[in-house]
Amino acid sequence: MMNNTFRIKFLLLIFAALCLAPSRVRAAETLNLFCWSEYIPRTVIDAFEKETGVKVTVENYASNEEMLSKLLAGGGQYDLIQPSEYTVEALIKAKLLLPLQRENIPNVKNLDPAALDLPFDPGNKFSLPWMTGTVGIVVNTERVHDPIAGFGDVFNGKHKGRIVVVDDARELASWALATLKIAPNDITAATLAKARPVLARWVPQIKVFDSDSPKTALLAGDVDLGIVWSGEGAILYRENPKKFRWLLPREGSHRFIDNLAIPKTCRHQADAERFMDFVLRPEVSRLISDAFPYTNPNLAARQLLTDAQRANPASYPPPETTRGLEIFRDIGQTASEVDALVTELKSGGR
Repeated sequence: MMNNTFRIKFLLLIFAALCLAPSRVRAAETLNLFCWSEYIPRTVIDAFEKETGVKVTVENYASNEEMLSKLLAGGGQYDLIQPSEYTVEALIKAKLLLPLQRENIPNVKNLDPAALDLPFDPGNKFSLPWMTGTVGIVVNTERVHDPIAGFGDVFNGKHKGRIVVVDDARELASWALATLKIAPNDITAATLAKARPVLARWVPQIKVFDSDSPKTALLAGDVDLGIVWSGEGAILYRENPKKFRWLLPREGSHRFIDNLAIPKTCRHQADAERFMDFVLRPEVSRLISDAFPYTNPNLAARQLLTDAQRANPASYPPPETTRGLEIFRDIGQTASEVDALVTELKSGGR
């Protein structure tokens, strides 16, 4: 759900120049999976290898932009990637994803229709949802006794040096825009100028930027407040529901959708789709939820979860709190302006 260090559009243009015609090898000795850190349980990888005889190599990244840069460096090395919604949209525009052969993925029937056919990939021709979620606030109630209801409360100055946030420039900008009642996709030079003074006040108050495992600083007691991925918040709530409180900020949030997709440089599409179908089995998808409790779009798998899992407010918040949440859209070169702004502020600029 990271550190926007590279210009997405520039990377896509370079990657397009490097793309090779895909090879439709049916029986791969190795399937190369490129995914977010802490997102696929080893037990799932092992089960797939045992059943199919296909060895799976796993390489991790911490941001969509890091993924794109490594795709450039690795050429045709990766068979399956895990891009977020706005990156799927950018990759489709650049013609850098292979269309899915849906006959190889019959377990798509288990997916929630509400997580399908969204504007970033109409008809899900190129991607299928892995997990969905939100970004919210975690409060260590043993350390923070003031009421916390939104971003403004987190960054009111009282908690300076005791805050962890995900290391993602677009996320940070969207939070600042939310406090100004500006929609998360309304990112222009003018709206960024309005967000700049807000971010300039916030960034010096942050102790830790961590997209891989922001829960770690909260569990260790290094910080008292966090603005984190919902799966991380769910783990903290599961660990100690009396100590860690989860909430969606009153100023507004957005919904993210992480997906599985096949890059155009894939060498083993049939095996990539075999893996996609495997993880959509209810009993397999449940294992993913057990380890990484985001909102699972697999309705059949949800039925296998415990009552406690389904009652976790970070994993499955009340519908009225998430109804109508926007998802990020591709904003093209404007992403580099967001990145430049946040990078400048993190380095001490005002």
